[in-house]
Amino acid sequence: MGEKQNNPLGTEAIGSLLARFAVPSIIAMLVSSLYNIVDQFFIGRSVGMLGNAATNVAFPLSITCTALALLCGIGGAANFNLSMGRNEKEKAVKFAGGAIGMMLTLGILLCILVRIFLEPMMRAFGATDQILDYALTYTGITSLGFPFLIVTTGGSNLIRADGSPKFSMICTLTGAIINTILDPLFIFVLDMGMAGAAWATIIGQILTFLMGIYYIGHFKTIKLTKADYKIDMQSCKKVMGLGVSSFITQMSIVIVMAVINNLLTKYGALSEYGSEIPIAVVGIVIKVNQLVIAATVGIASGAQPIIGFNYGAGNMKRVKQAF
Repeated sequence: MGEKQNNPLGTEAIGSLLARFAVPSIIAMLVSSLYNIVDQFFIGRSVGMLGNAATNVAFPLSITCTALALLCGIGGAANFNLSMGRNEKEKAVKFAGGAIGMMLTLGILLCILVRIFLEPMMRAFGATDQILDYALTYTGITSLGFPFLIVTTGGSNLIRADGSPKFSMICTLTGAIINTILDPLFIFVLDMGMAGAAWATIIGQILTFLMGIYYIGHFKTIKLTKADYKIDMQSCKKVMGLGVSSFITQMSIVIVMAVINNLLTKYGALSEYGSEIPIAVVGIVIKVNQLVIAATVGIASGAQPIIGFNYGAGNMKRVKQAF
């Protein structure tokens, strides 16, 4: 009962809680969207249109990382908050640790699969002969960062669930700033082209990952041991049960992007523009569109810990107020 009484998610005014959780979440989402646009900007100024088209062909794999991260991260965070609301701290520990273990495992598996089937995947996502080499270079490097990307993206939900939305935002901001600094350095000064953009992205992701791992070792409301990261099948099912809708939503975007790119490859070739220009243009539009939805997703992410905790505590009045 003490956890329910002391946790601000169950006592603080809903309006101030939403502001405290949603504003950093919105900023983090906006920065995350800008992360991809920065690559587009510098690649466009150096490599050119084919480089931008290559990042669009590679983008479905970034969305796949997000899908896996949300499957574990949102599912883990929701179950974590529900358990904390019920004052079931041992279950909360299992959900948090298990979700992190799932994210790391899925990230490593995806990295291996992409590196084995890299060229067929790029072809499937719409790479033309002119785009292919750029896409292989960029994705071949960025795939090494998939485990870091998945853990940091999914882990940000757990950090918010633990009551630290500002730290989650700072992690995202740090990675984006490092990426923005290193992009022009690697691309222009060191003349690394697509590889430079890819390495800048990975280094930013690794730094964000290290910050997230540090926080995970110092959770405010629970303490994780090595044994807690073990994937427990019962907990795993519950995590996936609450995260699967976000996973399906993201994977539907992957399918739509693959279809659009292939249609542009086929019918663009019949136009005066060719296949590559339309693919590059659509890639830019999709990434700018991420900025538009960032605020909405940020509000939802910020509200999740509040609603989850109070639902678990059986305080439906606060659930309705937050909703």
